[in-house]
Amino acid sequence: MPRIVPVLDLSRFEQGASEQRTFLFDLRTAARDVGFFYLTGHGISAADTAEVLAASRRFFALPEADKLAIEMVKSSQFRGYTRAGGELTKGKADWREQLDIGVERPTIAQGPGVPVWTRLQGPNQWPAALPELRPALLAWQTKATAVAIRLLSAFALSLDQAEDAFDQIYRAEPNHRMKIVRYPGRDSTGDDQGVGAHKDGGFLTLLLQDENKGLQVEYDGSWVDVDPLPDTLVVNIGELLELASNGYLRATVHRVVTPPAGVERVSVPFFFSARLDATIPLLDLPEELSAEARGPASDPDNPLFRNVGTNVLKSRLRSHPDVARRHYADLLETGASAG
Repeated sequence: MPRIVPVLDLSRFEQGASEQRTFLFDLRTAARDVGFFYLTGHGISAADTAEVLAASRRFFALPEADKLAIEMVKSSQFRGYTRAGGELTKGKADWREQLDIGVERPTIAQGPGVPVWTRLQGPNQWPAALPELRPALLAWQTKATAVAIRLLSAFALSLDQAEDAFDQIYRAEPNHRMKIVRYPGRDSTGDDQGVGAHKDGGFLTLLLQDENKGLQVEYDGSWVDVDPLPDTLVVNIGELLELASNGYLRATVHRVVTPPAGVERVSVPFFFSARLDATIPLLDLPEELSAEARGPASDPDNPLFRNVGTNVLKSRLRSHPDVARRHYADLLETGASAG
């Protein structure tokens, strides 16, 4: 059976005009037809990937009290530790424990006329018991950001746009975010939902997997396994690229199934997005691509907005209701929007 999720080599992007042209066609095709691909030639060493996975495992091995000291509910920026079952996808608990971190920036003073999504900017929470985690994760964030920016430039060219077409909406203050995640074995839960079926909201997601499988992508009405391949990152496009391309590129529904009893799975997803104050443009696609654009597939119960901050806050409030109740009660009480 042919591999449904293709393997692309990013080094081809810098190998001369002819090879680059072929790579851009393969990239556009993979993103449109499947929405997921494995990425080699990304320039991140095996030692770097081994270190971030090892650091993640050291964090999850900490006593529960050390992890709960930085529980996400203490952060209005949705940063910190979440116990298994603490995050929801479409109202149902995901069976994974995780640590969320974002970009380290100062908080923004609040007041009349200040958009509510500005509350998302601020510091991370770091475990006092594991001081080496901060440099390890921030180093990974830097490396993943460089790969994401190269890929985003390639996507712009693949859509017959200027290479810097997206620069103005992410440069200076991109809103990237990452997690380290541990999925306990199936004997710990009543069903197999590690993460429920969903799309990602940013530009691109770059996923590092350990050796254990669990990721599945929806393709042609069925679930397809995206099993780990050594020295690769798994890349999928998010809803911002779907919006920008008027649905020519599609963010693809995916999920994670919990591993079997006695096995744990560790992964490191990195979500590259635009600035919180950015508005996503509608690209002027060439005629042959525009004719195939189907418009973004917006869920009536979870609509997409071109304002990035509004989208991000809406997503966070839905997935972490405990944080929403503690830090955004004013929105919940008045029914105000995330704008």
